[in-house]
Amino acid sequence: MSPPAASPWIRPYRRPSRRDGNTGTEAVGVIDAIGPDVDGLRVGQRVSSAGAFGVWAESFIARAAALVPVPDEVSDETAAQWISMPFSALSLVDSLGAEEGEWIVQNAANGAVGRLVVPFAAARGVRVLSLVRRSAAVEELAAAGITDVVATDSADWRERAAEIIGGGTVRAAVDSVGGQAAGDLISLLSDSGTLVVFGSMGEPNLSLPTGDVIFRQLTVRGFWGSRVSRDMDAATRNRLMGELVTRISSGEVTLPVEEIFPAAEIADAVRANARAGREGKVLLRF
Repeated sequence: MSPPAASPWIRPYRRPSRRDGNTGTEAVGVIDAIGPDVDGLRVGQRVSSAGAFGVWAESFIARAAALVPVPDEVSDETAAQWISMPFSALSLVDSLGAEEGEWIVQNAANGAVGRLVVPFAAARGVRVLSLVRRSAAVEELAAAGITDVVATDSADWRERAAEIIGGGTVRAAVDSVGGQAAGDLISLLSDSGTLVVFGSMGEPNLSLPTGDVIFRQLTVRGFWGSRVSRDMDAATRNRLMGELVTRISSGEVTLPVEEIFPAAEIADAVRANARAGREGKVLLRF
């Protein structure tokens, strides 16, 4: 194995977890020391990392390849969260193959990834129908500038969804819930469309109409951001990372922060992180 790339460096912010002991996979901080044979990085440089585990600490060791230099115009609060979920959301949208004027349907749309899918798709001329499980979330997303949202707790949600799509082509659907919610997405897909399983926050198994999958020639596949990023060729990774930095730096894509807690108050941070209706990330400062 090659020697450590950057060690150690102190980072100010990161999101809380319920795990005990070493935890955390994403952070921003300043390089304190650099190992041998490392190019392109320097002591004192501000960087973010999403490729190491145990980064919720005052210092940690990371590989050079896992560090992304942070431009001056990007705040610590943004850099603490811009690789993991934002890059996954951008990679997801890029992988769906939807063309300008076509539609993507997603559930759990008021989550971090769901909110990010919308602007990344819009930049490609792709429309997004977002499904949420409670009517109040429609107003929450509208306040964030996200429209074409339907709450599935309404009896006529299917009719409302069809009205918004207006006969357009639904190229792909993204499921983050599982269970019957995946089948609901299938019902909105166009023939030869693709259901992408991103998460299972509701049920560990999928409930899908077999007839639709067979006779409408639908495709079902998974998306695991870490695996996709690991297998991605360098040219694609550089292209997407460049797009991510540009859209965030310009303010086109925003990463809101709900609250920042010192590490000593992690219990309060966990409670804040679990609060319903939260609109931004909860961060830890070390």
